[in-house]
Amino acid sequence: MFEVLTEKLTKIFSGLNNKGRLSEKEIDEALRQIRLALLEADVNFKVVKSFLAVVREKTLDAKVLESLTPAQQIIKIVNQELVGILGTEPSRLKAGPRSPSIVMLVGLQGAGKTTTAAKLALHLKQSSQKALLVAADTRRPAAIEQLKVLGNQLDIPVYSEDIMQDPISICRNAIKKAEEMAANWVLIDTQGRLHIDETLMKELVDIKKAVLPAEILLVADAMTGQDAVNIAEEFNKHLGLTGLILTKMDGDARGGAALSIKFVTGVPIKFIGVGEKNNALEIFYPDRLASRILGMGDVLTLIEKAEVAFDKQKMQQLESKLRKSEFDLDDLLEQMRQIKKLGSFTQLVEMIPGFSKLTKGISDKESMDKTRKLEAIILSMTQEERRNPDLINGSRKRRIAKGSGTTASDVNQLLNQFYNIQKMTKMIAKGKLPKNMPNLLGR
Repeated sequence: MFEVLTEKLTKIFSGLNNKGRLSEKEIDEALRQIRLALLEADVNFKVVKSFLAVVREKTLDAKVLESLTPAQQIIKIVNQELVGILGTEPSRLKAGPRSPSIVMLVGLQGAGKTTTAAKLALHLKQSSQKALLVAADTRRPAAIEQLKVLGNQLDIPVYSEDIMQDPISICRNAIKKAEEMAANWVLIDTQGRLHIDETLMKELVDIKKAVLPAEILLVADAMTGQDAVNIAEEFNKHLGLTGLILTKMDGDARGGAALSIKFVTGVPIKFIGVGEKNNALEIFYPDRLASRILGMGDVLTLIEKAEVAFDKQKMQQLESKLRKSEFDLDDLLEQMRQIKKLGSFTQLVEMIPGFSKLTKGISDKESMDKTRKLEAIILSMTQEERRNPDLINGSRKRRIAKGSGTTASDVNQLLNQFYNIQKMTKMIAKGKLPKNMPNLLGR
C-alpha cells in the first residue's frame, strides 16, 4: 500500500536529515520534490496545490523545536496535513432513527460491491450486531448467487427474490423480513453498471426514496485513481453519499484516490478493503493511513487485527511490551508465526515501524520465504541471546549464521531492523518522533 509514494517521500526527508538549518530555497526544493511525488501518485492537482501551500506556510513560520531536526519538523507538518486531507477523524456508520438501519451500497461493476457488502455484514457481526444482506442487483444474476454463497460462508442471512422482481419491491420486503428477525442493519447490494448512465441513477434514486437509507455508501476501486474520484463526484451529485468504501487498497501502490477523494467530494472514507479475505475490511483511520504513507507503520491496527485472531491475554502482554519497549526476539518470533493468520504478510509487516525494508519489492511468497529465514536465525540463538541481543558479538553471529544456514550479513540485517523497531516504538510510546526517522526506516 502506497509503496511508491512512501519510498519517494522517505528519500526526500532523508536528503534533508543531515542539514542543521534549512533555507527558504531548500524548503522550496523539498516541496517541489514532494509535489512531483504526489502528482506521480495520481493525487488530484487541486489537492496537491492546497496541501503544499499550507505545508510551505507552516514550515516557514514554524520554529524548529530543539528536539527535532529540520527534516523531522517538515515530516511532522506533512503528517498533520495528510491527516487533514484524509479526513482528520474516523467516520463511523450512523444508525437511523428506527431499527433496522438501512445501508445502500452503490457503485459500478467491478469495484467489489457484492463482496464488500458481505465483508461489512461480517464487520457488524463481529461487533455483536445483526445484519441482513439484500440481493437487489437483479441486473446481474451472478451477483445474487455470489451474495448467497458469501452469506452461507459467514453464517449471515441473505434476502433474495426472483430476478424478474422489481428491486424496490425486493428492498421493501427485505426490510419487513429484517424487522421480523430483529436485525439491526439491512445492507442492500444495489445494481451496478460498467459506467454511469441515467438509467442507473434513476434506479438508485428510486430505491433511496423508497427505503430512506441511513447510509448511502459508494464502493469504489482505489486502483483506478482519479477515475474513482470522478465516479464519486457523480454518485454524490445524484444520491448525496454519506460515505465511501475504497476497495483494493492492498494493491494500490500510488494512493491517488485515497489522498484525493475526501478533499474533492467532501464525502468521508468510512472503510477500506485490504484484501480478498472476508475479514479484509478495515475502519478508515486518517491518522493511521498518514502514518503508513510516511513509513512510520501502524502498530494500533496491527494490534487490533491480532486481537481478533490471537489469545486476548497474550495480546495484552504484547501491547504492554510494545508500549514499554520490552519487545524481544522471542516476541518477534512468536508474532512472525502468528501473523500468518491475519492476511497478507507484506501488508501486515508494513504496520511494524522500521520493518518494511525487509519485504520491500517482494511478493507474499518471497516474504514468507524470508520470514522462514528470520525464524531460522532466531531459533539458532540461545534463549539468553534472544532476550538480550546485545550479547551477540562477531563469533556468536558466525555461529548463529552457520546454525541457520544463512550469513553473518543476514544476522546483522535482522538485528539492525530489530533495534530500529525498539527505538521507534520507544519514541512513539512517549508521543515523540525520532530525530533520525529516515535512518531508522532503513532507507
